Amino acid sequence: MGSFDWDLISGTMIMDAGALRVFDMRPDEYDGNPTTLGSRVLPDEGRRLDTLVTHALKDGSDRYGAYFRIRRRDGSQRWTHTQGLIHRDETGRPHRILGIVRDASEELTESAARLGLDEGRRKRTSVVESTTAALAHARTVQDVIDLLNDSHGLEYFGATSLVMGLLESGRIHLVAEGPAGAFVPGTRFTRVDEPYPMSEVVRTLTPRFIESAEDFADSYPVLWPHISGLGITSAAYLPLIAQARPIGALGLLYSDRTGFSADERNLLVALGSSIAQSLQRAMLYEQEHDLAEGLQQAMLPRRIPDVPGAHTAVRYRSARLGRDIGGDWYDIIPLPGGRIGAVIGDVQGHDTHAAAVMGQLRIVLRAYAAEGHTPATVMARASVFLHELDTDRFATCTYVEVDLATGVMQVVRAGHVDPLIQDADGSCRRLPVEGGLPLGLSAEFGRLDFPVAALELDPDQTLLLYTDGLVEKPGSDLDEGMRWLSSLVRGGPRDLQRLADHLCEVVDERGGDDDVAILLLRRHGAYFPRTGGRLQQHVGQSDPEALSSARHMIRAAVRAWGAVDRSDEIELVADELITNALMHTDGGAIVTLRVMAGPERRLRVEVEDRSSALPRRREAGESGVSGRGLLLVDRISDVWGVEPRGSGKCVWCDFIVNPVYMDRT
Repeated sequence: MGSFDWDLISGTMIMDAGALRVFDMRPDEYDGNPTTLGSRVLPDEGRRLDTLVTHALKDGSDRYGAYFRIRRRDGSQRWTHTQGLIHRDETGRPHRILGIVRDASEELTESAARLGLDEGRRKRTSVVESTTAALAHARTVQDVIDLLNDSHGLEYFGATSLVMGLLESGRIHLVAEGPAGAFVPGTRFTRVDEPYPMSEVVRTLTPRFIESAEDFADSYPVLWPHISGLGITSAAYLPLIAQARPIGALGLLYSDRTGFSADERNLLVALGSSIAQSLQRAMLYEQEHDLAEGLQQAMLPRRIPDVPGAHTAVRYRSARLGRDIGGDWYDIIPLPGGRIGAVIGDVQGHDTHAAAVMGQLRIVLRAYAAEGHTPATVMARASVFLHELDTDRFATCTYVEVDLATGVMQVVRAGHVDPLIQDADGSCRRLPVEGGLPLGLSAEFGRLDFPVAALELDPDQTLLLYTDGLVEKPGSDLDEGMRWLSSLVRGGPRDLQRLADHLCEVVDERGGDDDVAILLLRRHGAYFPRTGGRLQQHVGQSDPEALSSARHMIRAAVRAWGAVDRSDEIELVADELITNALMHTDGGAIVTLRVMAGPERRLRVEVEDRSSALPRRREAGESGVSGRGLLLVDRISDVWGVEPRGSGKCVWCDFIVNPVYMDRT
């Protein structure tokens, strides 16, 4: 006999020398962790003991006691008894257990007849208890089948294998076919009225215990010739009944016994009841998950369009959590002038409502982008839409508008994780982007001014957009997850489709509990759209960052479109037109650069504002500091003009660009 002191807060269990001798364990083999003792306790006994202690802690008990078996160093088994006294604090929370363990082998041997503790009976009872506890964690029908095959249930009951069928539309679908060679052709689906044992128990709702091979042959002459060579000596077929209706049948096949005692029959019926409840939960789970996943897949794009000038890869990896699917989504939106919009987002929550909100948000964001709004406006309008929707959900999102001719990216981030960039040499790095509040929240708090980052995607560089399920790891923060992902991309395949598959496979191996959406975009080199390139940027009156971003866009476009020989002139004129719009009108300006198709290759700069007043040239004078703007535009550009645009106007100017240089680039 020995004693133990178990600190439930720290998890440490102190065992004295006597207790360690009961477990046949040396002091140097024990580290104070209760799980170390698990190597001595038989698996099914350990599960039963864990369940007993857990229930005692939860139901307010102040003590518990149990018999269980351990395996000694030499492989032999002995019965052991433990008693524990549970100490609780003033709130009733358990914090300590004091108890004893003792060798109970002799006690049980001497009093087995008096106490009726038949060991075989106890083994079978233990199997039903442990199997029932394990079945509570099964999520799918296959989980139930695997658990029954992998547990010690068949071993302890003496069964060599099991068969199982589920009732589907009046037919029995065989989902577990027993030992190798046991499958009988034509029995994958059978009717309830056919002369088979599973059909009989489903039809009568009564167990069928086949006592011998002769009994099997006489009762089922159609089936027996096909399985007579398997050495089956007896069988137990149990109806699987849940909520007073049959859902299938279970058959346990034996090869070294005949007959069933009353105790064995009762235990098998109890086992069938537990399996039926677990199967019903698993079937309901699978139906709910299929429904939820189907809803989510319907909300995602049916196909991703081909993107001239780029390779793309998208993936959606669903977490197997029943109805608990997420609102993750991706989208690629073709835009005029060889541009595309790339979207990644995640609606708060893990249910069908999140998927439904995701579908609506994806559609409206796509519509706003296709209407030609700037990236910041697209995000702002999507946020207002979500806020006005009858939901309490918010969403994180990243929207990137890419001009594949120049590589200029305009990135807007609403509470989402930062993108990654993979360089042509395979190296990968985080792309920090200033962001705003998530969609919905930004509208609620009146924070609709989303910052726009103007960046460049060079030829053979890859943009990686993803949801947080890809980088969230138990026990680590987001930064660590980002570093892990960067390392994973660096060491992954270069092929875009294989890389996307690789990322999903790693998440599966890690056992991620969240959905994952991935969008990869790799730009080709030297791509020119047939209709000419087009870039657009909104510049607010009091937004120096937007002005800087517009200048960056112009500089990158000029270089990418092969107009380097006129870059200084184009940048100067564009800057002058933007400044005039900001100084002499009440609103901001929209700057557009486009390549004009025609006999002469021209690059056009357009600056649109809300004022209908036309610009006019005036003399600056010898000491004037202003008044030279339109003079510069007239002298430097090849042609310029003004045209009305609704309630405002657009001032434009063209620059003839060397076509030979552009083709070479």
